Amino acid sequence: MNYKVLVIDDDPFQCKTIQLAIEKLLRFDVTTLTSGLEAINFLLSEKGNEIDLVILDLSMPEVDGIAVLEKVCPQRPDLPIIINTAYGDAKKAVVAIKKGAIDFIEKQDGPERLKVSIENVRLISGLSKQVKKLDKYQNNKYGFSDIIGNSLAITKTINSASKAALSNIPILIQGESGVGKELFARAIHNASSRTMKPMIAVNCGAIPENLVESVLFGHEKGSFTGAIEKSLGKFREADGGTIFLDEIGELPAEAQIKLLRVLQSFEVEPVGAGKPIDVNVRVISATNKNLEKAVIEGKFREDLFYRLNVFQIEVPPLRQRKDDIPLLLKHLVEKICLKECRKIIGVDEILSDLMKDYWWPGNIRQLENVIYRAIILSDGDRLTIDDFENILTSIGIGNTKATSAAPDAVSYANQLEAKFKTISQHEKDIILKALEYYNHNISKVSKVLDIGRSTLYRKMKEYNIEIRGSVEEFEEFKKSKEV
Repeated sequence: MNYKVLVIDDDPFQCKTIQLAIEKLLRFDVTTLTSGLEAINFLLSEKGNEIDLVILDLSMPEVDGIAVLEKVCPQRPDLPIIINTAYGDAKKAVVAIKKGAIDFIEKQDGPERLKVSIENVRLISGLSKQVKKLDKYQNNKYGFSDIIGNSLAITKTINSASKAALSNIPILIQGESGVGKELFARAIHNASSRTMKPMIAVNCGAIPENLVESVLFGHEKGSFTGAIEKSLGKFREADGGTIFLDEIGELPAEAQIKLLRVLQSFEVEPVGAGKPIDVNVRVISATNKNLEKAVIEGKFREDLFYRLNVFQIEVPPLRQRKDDIPLLLKHLVEKICLKECRKIIGVDEILSDLMKDYWWPGNIRQLENVIYRAIILSDGDRLTIDDFENILTSIGIGNTKATSAAPDAVSYANQLEAKFKTISQHEKDIILKALEYYNHNISKVSKVLDIGRSTLYRKMKEYNIEIRGSVEEFEEFKKSKEV
């Protein structure tokens, strides 16, 4: 979860010096390499995708810094690289900037100069990402690469959706609220042959029942009270492109009949027009309801269901892709910090692991809200469990009754019962992870968990946790056993 820096220099002493400076001043995770060829292979590998910033020496034997830039920059143009040069190498630094480096420092510069350069690069890189995201937002150019996660559940869904995007087949996207159904719809549209045409999104549950026909199919001026001007309707606005019918399960019965007629003939008849108009649209619909059950109950037309459900995509809930939570945390922290102009450099690993234990009934939307609140409340440059303490308690992390607040918890109760943890189990997990994170330093663990050392020792005794550390600490632990 922390910001990751790669230092590349053939001098191990120089690598270590830079590593210690970065870890002390910025508390980033630092990896070092002493070979240009090794650096190229690493940065172009899957593991290299985790690196956020590179500090690169120019003068290295065999494969120098310029060669590294020439190989890496075309493949990873968004990776910021700072050149570390010897005194008098200004001309080489200029060449390096032209090859794709973003800044340069000289080896005799002090740690503060290094810190300033890294902070400036992070700011520039963050602004660049924000501009790209704003461009995507304004032009609705979200793609499958914008869907965060590499778990098996989300990868299978992305693969299925990307194949469906290549045709004009009607698609029904199903999934709970907050899983990202509209993001999938936009990715499908932008990967299709209709990407140059508009995608029009309609929330069917937000349209007043008496205005559904007018909103979807349009109306003529004066065709009803309040129709002071002509309206094309959403289907005609989407002509040549895609119409996304969100919350399709909320569509009233009368509107379902008219929508079915449009899907059969691809003709719309605006209110008051008197004649149909051809439309060429691809239909993507979405719902958080079980439409098959709604058909059985007579709440949704069976013939319309089969028209919409030619190809079905099921977006998994967050509880089925918990391995993606660390990636989502990093992405959401960056996104919110850019929006709120906040400087957060990382999230404690123990917090990331703790969040994996929660059920997340509100899915990614709920996770984003929790992170948003924590960032607003945080006073530091790193999110810790202290920033989340009241928030996590309010949503029930560590509380076995928390899932009862979820609307569909009853239907999931039997299959999830075995996964529930007691508060003591959570407490033991937190202590174990804190001990591991701080290398069994009792003082630091007691401080970060905000409990006394004697209390921590008693807890370790209660949970049969092995004591490690100094002789003095061990003697203190033995005394706590006798209490």
